[in-house]
Amino acid sequence: MSRRRFEAAVATAAASLGPTRTKALATLLVQGRSPAYILGKLQTPAALETVSSLLTSIAEDGVPSAEAAAYLRGYVASWVRQREGTETRAVWSGPSTPGTPGRSTAQVLTEVVRAAEHRLVAMTYSARSYAPLTAALSEAVARGVAVDIVVETLEGAGGLLSGSEPADAFSRIPGLRIWHWPTDQRAAPGSRLHAKLAVADDRILFLTSANLTAAGAERNIEAGVLLDGGPMPGRMADHIRELQRRGVLARLPGAS
Repeated sequence: MSRRRFEAAVATAAASLGPTRTKALATLLVQGRSPAYILGKLQTPAALETVSSLLTSIAEDGVPSAEAAAYLRGYVASWVRQREGTETRAVWSGPSTPGTPGRSTAQVLTEVVRAAEHRLVAMTYSARSYAPLTAALSEAVARGVAVDIVVETLEGAGGLLSGSEPADAFSRIPGLRIWHWPTDQRAAPGSRLHAKLAVADDRILFLTSANLTAAGAERNIEAGVLLDGGPMPGRMADHIRELQRRGVLARLPGAS
């Protein structure tokens, strides 16, 4: 396996782990821990495949553990520096007015998906099949992006959602990983998974009132903020990864 493939494996694993856990991986490599120990210690379901691929590339390419750890730490340091500057934009859907700032929800949502090179995570309460988003997500998976979608369920919504399961909106996109908030992980009855956001590569964060539906993207009055750069996208992605690691968010049975 070429060193170029090792470098690509580092980028993919780091994008899945986030800065904090990438540095933890580097420490484990310096300590000379075995792949089985490392995977068990990190306990990061969303990054299992990417970390396994990285450990395989380290072994097959003969990269010394100390060198691999230094590369990981250097990658994180560079990544953090690139994220220090933040560009913030307003995002609106619905009736327009002269001088309305920002861009529409539909446009921004698909742009965030298409900007992802390594990892994309999105959360939504309701979801319905929406052709532009389906196409963008399919293209992301095809180019090797690890895509995690966190959705509410009919059970979790407690009768406030009707029709098909929100996860069904993504059933035609093979390779997506669908997550949910199990009801036994909710602190109180009536708790809802109500967040709506998308994070691309821990670099771009889109916070929005809109669900992943055609109505939310195009017809409703919706408002959001797009953050490109700065620490917040990574912090938000780290939080979601930690919820996955702890089992607060779990893979949805029967989903892709």
